[in-house]
Amino acid sequence: METVYEAAGGAEGMVRLAAEWHERVMADEVVSHAFHGGARPDHTERLAAYWGEALGGPPAYTEAYGDEASVQRRHAGNGEHDEMNHRAIACFDEAVIAAGIDDERTRAVLHDYFAWATFTTMYRHDVDDIADDQPVPRWSWDGLET
Repeated sequence: METVYEAAGGAEGMVRLAAEWHERVMADEVVSHAFHGGARPDHTERLAAYWGEALGGPPAYTEAYGDEASVQRRHAGNGEHDEMNHRAIACFDEAVIAAGIDDERTRAVLHDYFAWATFTTMYRHDVDDIADDQPVPRWSWDGLET
């Protein structure tokens, strides 16, 4: 069975999606606050590798950039920001379309993944709650894999 990663265009699709999302969040007056210190020059490539791995692709992120704990720690401790989260999800939904992902089922699964990740794993309040040995959460057509 085709993975979500493959349906979204594989590595090239992830790069397009990450670039489109990054462009939109940097232009959003609320979401861009998350990048107030600037973005890493390789942010798009890192994000594409992470999303690819999470959506059924190869372990490109963990082999080249780091582990799940480092991703979560980078995003943790910033408090509640529901408006920012909702706007980031809206930017993601727009980015999916702009990246040329036309299949409605794929779009819906990508939306569900991003919304889940935004509200569940990315913004824990306490860095000490983040375990060192956790894998990148994997998302399939049926949602979070266990």
